[in-house]
Amino acid sequence: MSPSSSPVKTSELLVKALEGEGVRYVFGVPGEENLDFLEALRTSTIEFVLTRHEQAAAFMAATYGRLTGRAGVCLATLGPGAANLVTGAAYAQLGAMPMVMITGQKPITRSKQGRFQIVDVVSMMRPLTKFTRQIVHGNTVPALVRECFRLSEEERPGPVHLELPEDIAGEVVEDWHLIPRRAPCLSCASRASVAKAAEMIEAASSPLLLIGAGTNRKQVIEPLRAFVEKTGIPFFNTQMGKGVIGGAHPLYIGTAALSDNDYLHCAIDRADLVINAGHDVVEKPPFFMRPGGKTVIHVNYSPAEVDTVYFPQHDVVGDIGNSFSRLTERLSRTDHHDFSYFMKIRQEVLGHMAMDADSNRFPLLPQRVVADVRKVLPADGIVALDNGIFKIWFARNYRTNRDNTILLDNALATMGAGLPSAMVAAMLKPDRRVMAVCGDGGFMMNSQEMETAVRLGLNLVVLVLRDNSYGMIRWKQAMDGYADWGLEYGNPDFVLYGKAYGAGGHRVESADSFLPLMERCFEEGGVHLIDVPVDYSENQRVLINELAARVCLL
Repeated sequence: MSPSSSPVKTSELLVKALEGEGVRYVFGVPGEENLDFLEALRTSTIEFVLTRHEQAAAFMAATYGRLTGRAGVCLATLGPGAANLVTGAAYAQLGAMPMVMITGQKPITRSKQGRFQIVDVVSMMRPLTKFTRQIVHGNTVPALVRECFRLSEEERPGPVHLELPEDIAGEVVEDWHLIPRRAPCLSCASRASVAKAAEMIEAASSPLLLIGAGTNRKQVIEPLRAFVEKTGIPFFNTQMGKGVIGGAHPLYIGTAALSDNDYLHCAIDRADLVINAGHDVVEKPPFFMRPGGKTVIHVNYSPAEVDTVYFPQHDVVGDIGNSFSRLTERLSRTDHHDFSYFMKIRQEVLGHMAMDADSNRFPLLPQRVVADVRKVLPADGIVALDNGIFKIWFARNYRTNRDNTILLDNALATMGAGLPSAMVAAMLKPDRRVMAVCGDGGFMMNSQEMETAVRLGLNLVVLVLRDNSYGMIRWKQAMDGYADWGLEYGNPDFVLYGKAYGAGGHRVESADSFLPLMERCFEEGGVHLIDVPVDYSENQRVLINELAARVCLL
């Protein structure tokens, strides 16, 4: 423990503890109950990022956690402010993103306002967090903060919560000690489990690697790549595992954007062994297991959660990166594997992805949108997706070149997260091209953060794919045979809307003008909003009719 110094307020001690954890930003909307804490932030090394809604602050903190592995921090006041963090807490919990939420509260040693704005925030946060606690005395702050960051960042990462009442924030702490930060501890898989997995891989004739959400950690990426390079085993990924190894890799055969009956499922069906790295049950199953079917090895930080469609025959439980490093070292006999069928499926998948990528139809087809975004973004460019039907098109058709260059949420799958996520990426990677891709529905759920982006001086291009409806639900409506009803709405003039915030406002007028417009916006710098009319009639033809007619190659 570090030695104590002069007496400080609890709020000041909380900020010192955050500094000790290496916190760079606090995102949020403060209230009167946070003013002591806000004043302590003012004189600290931490940058306070004022947002226009608490939900956006939580999305930004969670994305910071995802991109850095270090818990992002967000701030809200009591009652309504704290309640507005709930969606962000669920986003971080299901998405395994480390995040610390700090909320205010009325005084607990005295009260002059009865129950005004008071809800039991600690109880509200309990189902959505790994840890939640009210601070009742200043001398507990160093231990509580250290425990919060430890729990938030250890596997499986997630959100934690601290509530700081107004009167406790102002109390003076005489004797205090900061607790030094320690790196999260990761356990290692047993020698026997690794040896058994190696035997199963060597005995298989056509193994296939699945890259899931749990592999999207810095310490996993290089060991996983080394495993693929040595063994030559082809791989596919879930939506949240997308980009861990780039889609440009010659052994990439596709993304499991759907649970069944997509082209790459032909390869999955033919595999006699699936090595499932980082499977997370928050995602829709990338494939369905059936009794008597393929063998599955579960490689993850925790044992498999068994259900009717996922019951792996072997577990390798421990740090995923360490497990694959040891597997790579142990494997010696892999040249007998037959991947010829997988390579045929790869060509089928890539051919299907290329269809209509250069279509001149207008409004734009989603295939053209994805293809042109890929062209305008360099290998290290980052695209942050909101949620909508376009996410499936990007998951299937967008090929990554580097890790963490496509940010999507297939866990909570909440609308409204795309713009805040892109803003954090632009803050952390100012030398890269960063783009938010939002549907008109999702964009309008947090569109007020355009002002925040402009105020922060970010370089950011925001695509608003406009179909004047909740397109994902209309697609599901069509799939289930219901009438097309109840999901259309009007929109503002997005060109004027962007300009009203001090950003650039643009509208795509033809298919051929789309790519040059994006390029011009990136070259100009600053924040730009582009209104993109989109034609989602392809949802029915490609994602329903063509897949229904799909026949696996023999």
